[in-house]
Amino acid sequence: MKVIKRDGHMVDWCPEKIEIAIEKANKEVEEEDQASSTQIKNIVKYIERLNKKRILVEDIQDIIEMKLMSIGKYNLAKKYITYRYTRELVRRSNTTDLAIKELIDGENEYWNTENSNKNAKVVTTQRDYLAGITSTDITRRFLLPEDIVSAHDDGIIHFHDADYFAQNALHNCDLINLEDMLQNGTNINGVMIEKPHRFLTAMTIATQLITAVSSSQYGGCTITLTHLAPFVRDSYNRYLDKYKGRKFKKEECEKYAKEDLKKEITDGVQTFQYQINSMTTTNGQAPFLSVCMYLGETEEYKDELAMIIEEVLRQRIQGMKNEKGVYITPAFPKLLYVLEEDNIKEDSKYYYLTELACECTAKRMVPDYISEKIMKESKIDKNGNGNCYPCMGCRSFLTPYVDENGKPKYYGRFNQGVVTINLVDVALSSDKDFDTFWKIFEERLELCHRALQIRHKRLSKATSDVAPILWQHGALARLEKGESIHDLLHNGYSTISLGYAGLYECVKFMTGHSHTDNGKGKEFGLEVMQKMNDKCKEWKEMEKIDYSVYGTPIESTTYKFAKCLKDRFGIIKGITDRDYITNSYHVPVFEEIDAFTKLKLESEFQKLSPGGAISYIETPNLTNNLDAVMEVIKFIYDNIMYAELNTKSDYCQECGYAGEILIDDKLEWYCPNCGNRDHDKLNVARRTCGYIGTNFWNKGRTQEIKERVIHIDNKDSEE
Repeated sequence: MKVIKRDGHMVDWCPEKIEIAIEKANKEVEEEDQASSTQIKNIVKYIERLNKKRILVEDIQDIIEMKLMSIGKYNLAKKYITYRYTRELVRRSNTTDLAIKELIDGENEYWNTENSNKNAKVVTTQRDYLAGITSTDITRRFLLPEDIVSAHDDGIIHFHDADYFAQNALHNCDLINLEDMLQNGTNINGVMIEKPHRFLTAMTIATQLITAVSSSQYGGCTITLTHLAPFVRDSYNRYLDKYKGRKFKKEECEKYAKEDLKKEITDGVQTFQYQINSMTTTNGQAPFLSVCMYLGETEEYKDELAMIIEEVLRQRIQGMKNEKGVYITPAFPKLLYVLEEDNIKEDSKYYYLTELACECTAKRMVPDYISEKIMKESKIDKNGNGNCYPCMGCRSFLTPYVDENGKPKYYGRFNQGVVTINLVDVALSSDKDFDTFWKIFEERLELCHRALQIRHKRLSKATSDVAPILWQHGALARLEKGESIHDLLHNGYSTISLGYAGLYECVKFMTGHSHTDNGKGKEFGLEVMQKMNDKCKEWKEMEKIDYSVYGTPIESTTYKFAKCLKDRFGIIKGITDRDYITNSYHVPVFEEIDAFTKLKLESEFQKLSPGGAISYIETPNLTNNLDAVMEVIKFIYDNIMYAELNTKSDYCQECGYAGEILIDDKLEWYCPNCGNRDHDKLNVARRTCGYIGTNFWNKGRTQEIKERVIHIDNKDSEE
């Protein structure tokens, strides 16, 4: 017999649950009013003798109440009714108190591993989570319709960042217009910040602006070093004037000015790096920051930009000191290095920077690489021109946009938010029938569409007053006080994202093949991706809102989706038998494939994920084989828009071991040298999704990390 639950899902009949429920009611009445164990078993047998294939859970409860009263247990029946009503309240009402208690007591696995860059033990992080629990509760009870909440709970879709949704002014991620704020002045907390006149000051102000912006949003943000390059020249001219004033010869003036400038650049980059990693936003963490290094953004200040890029790379190669004073890999900022004609060829002027980037990637997992050539082929604006620009945060990309002057605009734009569809659930719900699949897929996409419309409508209520640093003082706009941000949500200025997860499992279940297999598997995978793009185009034309397909990182949601799939469909070999599902369009982590084949294949799917995507290869330690790293970098330039190399960068504080920290069969991290398992004494850095995580992960993500295969042969790396 199958029991149909309130949400429509079917589970196996479990008589023990009936017995437990009546026994709980028994404890609330006098002994003479209690039902005996025999009477309870007779009620269970009565239900079983009905011989129903399916029965509603509400009907079962009605029968229990009726049978208790028929044997004269009226007080017990009342208590059971009260128990039933209380359970209903627990299901439907505010569970905030319990969540808060579990957070504060450190008892909840979800909060302890929700974000690999947040430490739930720290009071600033707890304060953010406390607010998030309240926001989530308000969102569920008042702001979202019941069917969307139910679909989210069941892992059919994921309504992202419900812990920030109660505040209608918060958006997802952006490209900060640092140029506007530095060149034209800005304002932080009512304090005017005037244009700086030297590089060190500009770098210091930049960290303050980044922290202020990050505190007014919930996603990642990106700046470009190009906006800081003019201040390098300002500093050089100041030093030059100083030595000229001392009557030095021209050659001496230039020599000493360059020496002073070099030290200031070193100090400025160091200040930036330390402040970004030591400051805490209102989200209870360091700013989720990416830094773009793109020589092609300027001709006038290209040499100055190259000087900053060089120093950023050198300091990242060195790393930052941990509690023991040992240099380790920091999580932030993420570095984005754009590959272009000026730096990809050995005889090009700035190839030395790419060599530094190569060394940095081998040791510290950054920078990640954007191919200017490939990006310009896919990001075509309305004037027919190719565009190249960084992602917002770790992977979210804007659509091309041309301003009223006919010029492309990237910085000062943003993303409104994400709702993700679980493609695996669509496949399993269809039971391999393709007609049913496309019908369910259409319904689920429209469910995501309605959820995204709710996000958009809530954000559209905001005025510039809610976050002056964003909307009034240049980070994203220069609106007047009280002015609506509504216009910035339409006609391509900002984007809104239809996320997706589990393409591999979806294709595997429906076709029996991986989407990496040429033929039916790959064809079906591309068809699914195209369908999502077609829907986004349809919605965009109707509403003048830039919907865009986004390869969701699902850091903690991968575990949630996997658990929900098991609950709904049981264990299906190769599909639901792990504690995670595959991110976006990625080749599954356990599939044997070489680096170049993987990147080439994923480039086809990346083109169909214009709202955000990143590909990676998993590597052994390549610090002694930079030729292999450079070969991959050059391959990225010619074949894929955005990719990264995942190396290993760990440290054990107990014994000083600096090799790879391992994961055992119970998914526990340990030092292979001394056996240390204390997370507080292990420095582990892994690419979680796009960002580097350093605070460990939930069970599902840990299993995914453990099962990652190497895409570059170990022997090749040692040659």
